Amino acid sequence: MGEGGWLGRLLGGKRQSLRLAAVARDHVEGDRGVGEALGQGVLLHDGERFALQGLDFSTLDLAQPLHRHLHGFSWLRDLAAAAGREQGSRLGEAVVRRWLHVHGAEPDAAWASDLMGERLLFWLAYAPYILSSRDEEYRRSLLNAMARAARQLGESADKVPPGLPRITAWAGMTAACLCMEGDLPRVARAEAGLMRALGQGQHEDGGLISRRPWEQALLVDRLGLVRAAYFAAKQALPDALEDAASAALAALHGVRMGDGGLASWQGGHPGDPQALNALVEGCGMRARPLRKPRGWGYHRLSALGTVVQIDAAPPPLPPHAPSAHASTLAIEICDGEQRLVMSCGGPGTRPDRLPPALVAGLRGSDAHSGLVLDGANSTPLDDEGVPKKGIPAIEVERKEDDHFSRLTATHDGYLKRFGLMHERKLALSNDGKEVRGEDNLKPEGRRLRRKTLPFLLRFHIAPDVEVIPTADGQGALLRPRNAPPWQFRCTGGALSLDQSLVIAPGARPINASQLVIAAEAGKEGATVNWQFRRSS
Repeated sequence: MGEGGWLGRLLGGKRQSLRLAAVARDHVEGDRGVGEALGQGVLLHDGERFALQGLDFSTLDLAQPLHRHLHGFSWLRDLAAAAGREQGSRLGEAVVRRWLHVHGAEPDAAWASDLMGERLLFWLAYAPYILSSRDEEYRRSLLNAMARAARQLGESADKVPPGLPRITAWAGMTAACLCMEGDLPRVARAEAGLMRALGQGQHEDGGLISRRPWEQALLVDRLGLVRAAYFAAKQALPDALEDAASAALAALHGVRMGDGGLASWQGGHPGDPQALNALVEGCGMRARPLRKPRGWGYHRLSALGTVVQIDAAPPPLPPHAPSAHASTLAIEICDGEQRLVMSCGGPGTRPDRLPPALVAGLRGSDAHSGLVLDGANSTPLDDEGVPKKGIPAIEVERKEDDHFSRLTATHDGYLKRFGLMHERKLALSNDGKEVRGEDNLKPEGRRLRRKTLPFLLRFHIAPDVEVIPTADGQGALLRPRNAPPWQFRCTGGALSLDQSLVIAPGARPINASQLVIAAEAGKEGATVNWQFRRSS
């Protein structure tokens, strides 16, 4: 690259002031309430409060999510939702000045590549809120920090763990090359790095290899901001990048429930439906829910507001996910905005808010609405939640007929340990009023370890659904708060009602109930049939 670009000037070329060539426009609406609190000197995030008065970045701990959030500057979106440029820039620039005072001179821990990528995305998208000052020294310091950050990302982004962190780092560099004075060869390099990171961290169907729905939402956000930078710079968006972004949104749609929140897969919780709606509406892309995934694995049946999801892919492995959940062939069901059947979920990004023993327990198959054979997880996990040998192979078949959408999924996670294959058949009626299920344990390849093996089918019921067992012991009435009643019936095992819990946003445990079918598999295997049917 010649010395005429912004990087050349930064490194000692022509002594001209750096400037932005374009300002990306973020169309995602922030949280007005959070923005108003910022105007009053308080940062709200994930149920926590942080007073901005006397802010000193040297005292902040990047290991604390609230402090890291402050460093990432995504809260500028919330500020913009509540304050115009003139009012908001006073606060935005005051915080940036304090950041520069501590971290602007030399790269340090606050310059971690994924964090700096996030920071660049939001600094560039909300430049009017941090670059309106007439103080030339401040403007020069901030623009120099941006340019140094982009240069560092070009050298370090590929060293960040694969998946969302690496994608975020390259996304920040790409946006910087587009919006700061630069040249096309520099953009091309950043673009190639971003596409490489997407290829390493994203399945072909658009889902992240981490298989974490809350990370998928952040992926869509990152790519939406990169798209905005391309449009602002009047540069052609590469077809491959547009395809990856659209596929990411489709995969995100595929794990949303009727209330707009997320299914509670791989240690997540429903999140904030309002924020997810704002993201989907403002990201600038449109896509239909992914119904037939491959690597992403979350298959979806839907009819007239009823949605059934099933986890039909192996758990993720390090380094894409430090821990996994043994949720193979577990399901979630909702009726419109009313959740019916859930996974217990998990704390998402805040495992510090739950006892370690509970976090570990939530990873097990017992914490999901699936089948548990002889008390064993569908995938063996070590104490840290890392899958051991025996990652299940899964086969899925889908078909439609005049009355039902049908899915049959099989996994061999129990085969080597117990000599049994697990097959789950699902059928959703075309009027959305009936969900049928059949769980089969089939002997294959070796004798059973014992003459009979006990197994359980668990259905964790949403906290706002009252469960009333029927007198014959083979069914229950489900009375949701915001939907018509549903009848549950089963054959092939003994039904009981037990306590459960689900993890709500903010990593809050909430008491709930679960329906449990207990049965045994003999040398011929076993079959349990069950049904949820809406009463009206």
